[in-house]
Amino acid sequence: MAHILLIEDEADLQRILEFNLRQAGHEVSAALRGRQGIQLARERSPEFIILDLMLPDMAGTEVCKLLKRDAATEAIPILMLTAKGEEVDRILGFELGADDYLTKPFSVRELLLRIDAILRRARGEGALQLPIRFGKLCVEREAHRVFVGEKEVELTAIEFKLLVTLYERKNRVQSRTSLLDNVWGIDADITTRTVDTHVKRLREKMGQAGDYIETIRGVGYRFAELPKEDGS
Repeated sequence: MAHILLIEDEADLQRILEFNLRQAGHEVSAALRGRQGIQLARERSPEFIILDLMLPDMAGTEVCKLLKRDAATEAIPILMLTAKGEEVDRILGFELGADDYLTKPFSVRELLLRIDAILRRARGEGALQLPIRFGKLCVEREAHRVFVGEKEVELTAIEFKLLVTLYERKNRVQSRTSLLDNVWGIDADITTRTVDTHVKRLREKMGQAGDYIETIRGVGYRFAELPKEDGS
C-alpha cells in the first residue's frame, strides 16, 4: 500500500476517490488546488500522485512540470485525470513526465488497477533480478536505483522503464512506435515526439553514460553493444 496525494478540485469526486483509496488500504492526502498540491508533495513525500488537469488556480500540466523539475518530487509517479480526451493532452502529459493518463468518466476499479501496476513497476517488484552493470552504468532493478560511476541518478518510473527496456534489447534498434507500445503501453499510431523528449531527458540525467543510448536516424534508438570507454 502507498501514501497517495490526490489533487482534484471536484469536491464530490475527491471524496469518492479518497474513500475508495482508503478502502484499498492506501493513505491519502488531498488538495483542491494546484499550489496546495505542490506544497503537500514537497512536505509529505507521497509515493504516488493523482493529478487533475483542470484545476481552478493553475493548469494541471503546469503542476506536473513543476513537480518533475523539483529534485524532491521528480521521481514520484503521476497519473493524470481529465475530462479532456484529445490526443494532444495525452501526449503533453507524457512529455511532461506523467506515468499514466485516465479520461473522465472512469471506473474506480480501473484507477486502482493502474495505480497498483505503476507502483509495482516503480518499486521493482516481481521476480528477483540481478543488477545491470554496463561500463559506468549500474541499474539496481529491484531497488529502482541507477548509478553512473559513484553518483546516483534520480529517474522517474517511465525513464527507468525506458532505460531498462533499451538495455534488455541491447544492440537491437527500437523504433519510436515500438517504445511507445512497450514502455508507455499506448497506441503506437499517435505521435512519437514524446519518446524523443524522454530519451533526451534520460541522456541528460545519465551524463557520461548517456552516450550508451544511440540514435539511429530515421528509425529510433539502440543501446550500445559495448561501453564506448572500453574501446568499442
